[in-house]
Order: sequence, then C-alpha cells, then structure tokens
Amino acid sequence: MNKFSLLCLACLATTTAFAQSKVEIPDVPDAITSFGAATTNAGHVYIYGGHKGGAHKYNIEGQSNAFLRLDTKKSGSKWENLPTGPKLQGLALVTDGTRLFRVGGFTALNKGDEKAKLKSQASFAMFDPKTNKWTDLAPMPTPRSSFDAVVHKNHLFVIGGWNMQPEDSTWATTALVADLKASPITWKELPKPPFQKRALSVAAVGDSIYAIGGMQEKGGPTKAVSMFNTKTSKWSEGPELPGESGMAGFGSSSFAIGNQLFASTYEGKLLELSADGKQWKTLKTFEEGRFFHRMIPMNKSALLMISGANMEIGKYSDVIVVPVTNKQTASVR
Repeated sequence: MNKFSLLCLACLATTTAFAQSKVEIPDVPDAITSFGAATTNAGHVYIYGGHKGGAHKYNIEGQSNAFLRLDTKKSGSKWENLPTGPKLQGLALVTDGTRLFRVGGFTALNKGDEKAKLKSQASFAMFDPKTNKWTDLAPMPTPRSSFDAVVHKNHLFVIGGWNMQPEDSTWATTALVADLKASPITWKELPKPPFQKRALSVAAVGDSIYAIGGMQEKGGPTKAVSMFNTKTSKWSEGPELPGESGMAGFGSSSFAIGNQLFASTYEGKLLELSADGKQWKTLKTFEEGRFFHRMIPMNKSALLMISGANMEIGKYSDVIVVPVTNKQTASVR
C-alpha cells in the first residue's frame, strides 16, 4: 500500500470518543512486519528493523536494519535514516520518553534460498537522540526474540518469546525487568510467569503489566491475558480478548494512552479495556485486519497503526492515524 493513509472515525458510544483528523503520515519505505517502534515525548516516531521478505521466508536479504525517525509535529515531515546496527526482527524498541532502547530479536544467518539458520540475540542497546549515537548495554541473561516489552515508571519489562538457535529453540520461562535509572542498567528476573508464549503484546496501565494473547508452547494461538502487579509482584488472569478464534490474540499490538489500554488484533478489531479492567470493548472493526504490526501513540490523543501484514493481502507499508480523545488521558507513556 504505497499511499498516504488517514482514518477518520465518528464518535462511538464508549468512554473513548473518536474525532476526525487531518494528519497525514507518509508510508514507511518498506512494507515490514515484526519490527520495533516507539514514540518519544518530543513527538518523534522511531522504527527499527523488521522482516521485509516473503511470508515464511527468512534470510539475510529479507531482514532490515533500517532505523527511521519521523517528526509527527512538523507538517510534511519525511522518514529520516539514522545510525543503525544489526539486522533484526522479532525485537522490541521502547522509550523512557527521551532515550530509545533496542532489545533482543533474531538474525538470519543464511542467504537466499539456503536452509533457514536463525539465531535469537541477547543484545541490549540505548540510542540517545541528542547525540544520534548507540551505546551497548548489559545483554539479557539469555537470547530472546518474538517477545514484547514496555517501559513503565522507568522500568523496562520483557515478557514472553523464545530462544531460537540453529540447532534448537527453547521457549522463555522467565520475565525480566531493568531499572532504567540505575547505573549500570542490569537485568533481574520477575516471579515466574504462569505461561510460555511468544508473538504476544505487552502494555502497562496503573500498577499492572499486561501480557496479551500470543502463541503458546502448548495449545496454539490464544486470546488469554495475564497481568503482573508491580506492587504485589504477583501474576493473575485478566479478561480474555474477544474474537472468533485464538488467532485473535496472535501477533497483536497494544499500548496505553494515559489510563486507557488499547489493543489491535489479527481480526481487525480495535479494542479498549473497560475502566474497571474486567472486559474488552470493541471500538472499531477495520475492513482489513493486520498482525505483527505496531500500534503506538502519535501523541496524547491519537494512535498510529504501522505496517504489519494481512494473511490474504500481504504486508503493508502504510501508517493509519487513529484519533482518540479522553479527558482522563495524561501521558503518552
């Protein structure tokens, strides 16, 4: 989809109101999936890496190491190429509002039509927009890809995923946290999660970190949601995602604006968690669903749906602006 995309939604009978928008965001240079994306407080959107090859075809040529930035506050802004690093997909890119943190992912070691040789990475690096430079940080205890991560109250949480190596793959049984204010920044294990799954999405609201949907080690795709309470350090079950099948939770993306949690699913539904945290409400059903995309805030009143893929259509390069207005919204993080 090589065009400028704009989504204007009428107000819906929910706690979140949708308003029309005149914002236009340019397509990303390549149609990609399984990439990292984040928005800083300055209004800059960043994208790192991803898969640009054919479906289920993994090789060096099909992986990206592009690191891009877009100023959403400047009219007519274009994607800017920044200093980059290794080719990665299945990684996480998060921000504390100012700095960017790139975590894990996997690299293809094979060329062209050679047998896939994939290797998860434990790498952890910080990008400082003031200097436009990367700094390597202490790696995760073990390599990890196909996970998700979120920054909440200056702590970086990493949940789910697996460790793919050319010989074997091992599902992650641990969740990690790193204090981003510490010097040096180091990793600690959280209490053991009651699940092993990858291709999930992770978001934070209040005192809870949500692990949403994904693919289970045993049982296939799932709509299950688990919550980690940062005050009690305990896991509990959250409200299951709505959907016709477990695929509704596969390759989803989620993010909070203020105290409102949103999720975008494979079935094309834009969901919002109710204020009491007990159920998901469907705000919008898109004509074309997408997965392995990123849904991140553009600012305090709009979300961006970036790239991803549809099973029948293929990969997208467009960026959809989804305006949301909520009186309780206070922060993009």
